[in-house]
Amino acid sequence: MLAEEVRQFLAEKKIWLNTDLGQHFLVAEEVLEIIIAAAEVGPADRIVEIGPGIGILTRELLYRAAKVTAIEIDERMISLLPDFVTRGSQEDIRTKLSLVTGNALRTDLPRSPYKVVANIPYHITSPLLRHVFLETPVRPTSLTLLIQREVAENICGEGSDGLLTILVNLFGKPSLMAIVPPEAILPPPKVDSAILQIDCYPQPKADPATVTKILSLAKHAFSQKRKMLSNTLAKLPGGTEALAACGVELTRRPQTLTMEEWIGIAKKMMAATA
Repeated sequence: MLAEEVRQFLAEKKIWLNTDLGQHFLVAEEVLEIIIAAAEVGPADRIVEIGPGIGILTRELLYRAAKVTAIEIDERMISLLPDFVTRGSQEDIRTKLSLVTGNALRTDLPRSPYKVVANIPYHITSPLLRHVFLETPVRPTSLTLLIQREVAENICGEGSDGLLTILVNLFGKPSLMAIVPPEAILPPPKVDSAILQIDCYPQPKADPATVTKILSLAKHAFSQKRKMLSNTLAKLPGGTEALAACGVELTRRPQTLTMEEWIGIAKKMMAATA
């Protein structure tokens, strides 16, 4: 079984997982299969994996993809990963592997089409999505991530509040593929995880200037999310007029706004202050 294989490998190498870095290894084979299926990994795909650890998911990706770039911040894992992924393999799948030592939030991502497939530390979910969508020249075609269940549900749920939900929905269509219980992970986290699939749009729903404006407005509105828009967006220059022009009542709250309404309000306010 995979869980026993991982425990034995870690014991042999005398490795203790650093939970401060969010090191929680996925040891449920059925969950790995769901991730691979959700990502639709094929022989022509280039995959970027973030936080591969010893290479549990990496091994499955290498069997299926054309190339895997694995970005790992823990230098201890860099020497262990090639050993783990080739255990029991008749094929030298390491030829498909590119290992990068560093912080994924400050690492250049490919300039050619790629998919992100990863079991990421919970605490980098938001900064990673911002990095991928806002700071990289070439965005991925899709992301398949194992993250905290609550965050995945917020991103996918209608009427969810928060900057992250808006950010994701500007750049792609999110889907919750499966709930993952703590016992599927080593060491078990205190909460459920979930597999989040984001199929990225060929182009974002708005141009860069409008995206920046939407995120600025959302940050302002959600800092007082229980207040009506009359007390948040309407207080900004051109806010009342923009809301009226988009047919948005002042008594509504930010979590009720659709993406189309966010885009419309942002454009009207930009035009008013141009």
